[in-house]
Amino acid sequence: MIEIFQQHFKERGFKEPTAIQTAVNDAMANDKSVLGIAPTGSGKTIAFTLPILPKVMAGQGTQVLVLSPSQELAVQTTKVMREWAQLLDLKVMSLTGGANMKRQVEKLKSHPEILVGTPGRVLHLLESKHLKLGHLQTMIIDEADDMLQDSTLAVIEDIERATPLSTQLGFFSATKTEVLDGLNYMFGRDIIEYDVRDEDHSQGIVRHGQMEIAGKQRGEMLRRFSHIKDFRALVFFNQTKTMMHVASQLEHEHVSAMVLGGQQRNTDREKALRMFRNRQLKFLLTTDVAARGLDIVKLPAVINFDLPTEAVTYVHRVGRTGRQGEPGLVVNFGNDHDLRDLKKLLADEKYDLKPIYFAHNQLVDERPQHGEKPAHTENVQEKAHRAVRKAQLSDEHVNVGKSINRTIDVAKDQPTKAKRHKKKRHDKNKGIRLKRRRQAEEKK
Repeated sequence: MIEIFQQHFKERGFKEPTAIQTAVNDAMANDKSVLGIAPTGSGKTIAFTLPILPKVMAGQGTQVLVLSPSQELAVQTTKVMREWAQLLDLKVMSLTGGANMKRQVEKLKSHPEILVGTPGRVLHLLESKHLKLGHLQTMIIDEADDMLQDSTLAVIEDIERATPLSTQLGFFSATKTEVLDGLNYMFGRDIIEYDVRDEDHSQGIVRHGQMEIAGKQRGEMLRRFSHIKDFRALVFFNQTKTMMHVASQLEHEHVSAMVLGGQQRNTDREKALRMFRNRQLKFLLTTDVAARGLDIVKLPAVINFDLPTEAVTYVHRVGRTGRQGEPGLVVNFGNDHDLRDLKKLLADEKYDLKPIYFAHNQLVDERPQHGEKPAHTENVQEKAHRAVRKAQLSDEHVNVGKSINRTIDVAKDQPTKAKRHKKKRHDKNKGIRLKRRRQAEEKK
């Protein structure tokens, strides 16, 4: 890491590079093509940013291209890279679908050195001759396991053919799929693989809970969740129709929630994400458009309103919480059959799904008895925060994806105020009945 980056790294409060940042640094700095696999939230964007930016020459045209699967992730990556590029007087620009094309073409005339874009928009600008990649040094494919599939793979191959044969390639992902095994053949390069999933300890403790609940009751449960103190959640759906129905239901109940969907206008998507990041919303409802790469600082929870059908999808969805050492919570809605299928789906993963319940405006891991709240019960979010604090104090690394298994000492039930009031009223009524009975006997 160059000196100016080292200084900024410390100013940002980072203590040391993460496992993926250390693993790929030398290879990327020396123009090697790499495949980097690391857990969600482990700093993959900085992992490829810091080694490649020092090689870029100001004023020499576009030398770095980063391809992202969504507009939101492209904008987020642009922001991160721009922060470091400004230290070297380099320009970073985003090229995303949904944004104004004429404005992008005009900005390209300033010859930015780094471009971050979605594949469709980048290819369109290439074919219209508004973008040239003849001087490209490095091309990064983020979320590669998702991007190198179906029609998107064909688009990326077309883009790659427009770059020099000497262009360095970087592929980054949180999960390993079969498509990543064929990169050498697919792109005709020697690609070095760095898989640090087992040695990375950047993720915080995340509790994975399952809540048995019928489909028709799930919208109402979200409304109840909105009463939990300091609770916010990214809520995932499999179908846009279901998502819009629940959004309408929450709006009717005056719950602060918005939708992040692929069919929305770009400005509406940006507004929804911005408000959620600024803690102005309780819920951000989305499909898997937000499952990959998005970094929402200190996101308390992820809710799977609809359960995913693939383990890879689950990994990416739940990776939005518990990032950078923060505690997190995942709530999976489903009936008994759905939840059994989910456990089978995740049999090879390191998740420990435990039952979770809603009682008295909090989430607890013990089934409420007769509607009464056990005295001094600690909710699952408090438990997660306590576990992280304990781990930090003992200076121990937190294992990825481990659930919290703590024994809660529950105090003996004390009579509630409602019970005392009921007993007092019963005693009073009993006295009145006895008095009336004596009066009746005296009249006789």
